[in-house]
Amino acid sequence: MTNIGEPRETEEIRSMLRDAEERKLLWEGHFNSAKMDRKSNAEAIRNITALRGVIKTLRWTLNLSDSNGIPIQHPLD
Repeated sequence: MTNIGEPRETEEIRSMLRDAEERKLLWEGHFNSAKMDRKSNAEAIRNITALRGVIKTLRWTLNLSDSNGIPIQHPLD
């Protein structure tokens, strides 16, 4: 565990990236698997969108490319 104010280890960030990618796939599967009411649909889309941002930021932090092999310039762009 990292102390407050200290940088996180690369492996911890990679682990978080894998977890975020897995969660995004689960939400996408949930979204595509069944008819949902408006509230469930909104929740799934909201979580998928948020996880896209998390994945982009973690990939940027690790100086990785996106899923198409394109370097990520900045996560806020």
